[in-house]
Parts: sequence; structure tokens; C-alpha cells
Amino acid sequence: MTAPPAPEPRPLLTDRAAFVPLMTVFFGTVVGVLTYFSAGGTVSSAFLAGIPASGLSAVAQHNLIAP
Repeated sequence: MTAPPAPEPRPLLTDRAAFVPLMTVFFGTVVGVLTYFSAGGTVSSAFLAGIPASGLSAVAQHNLIAP
């Protein structure tokens, strides 16, 4: 008799759990950099624009990407 095949190991993170935070950081960084260049080089305005953009993109991607 042969032994049954071993079950496939589960990944540490699902694709969705890895993709949503990655894209959240990406969108926040893009918005922050664009704000930095358009606002005359002030870091505080870039930070204040990038943080809410990250939060909003996380909510939007959470709703758009099916679980």
C-alpha cells in the first residue's frame, strides 16, 4: 500500500493579505511625492496628503478585491 499524499502547505499570507498593504503603501507614497513636488517641497504637506490617501486606498482595495 502506498501512503496518501501529504497535504499542500498553506502560505503564510494569502494573495489578498499581501497585495492590499503593498498597494496601500504604494498609493500613499505616490500621493505624498506628487504633493511634495506640487506644494513647493514641504514635507509636512506631503505627509498630510499621503497618510489619508493610504487609508482611503486600503478601504477601497478591501472592497474591490474579492476575498
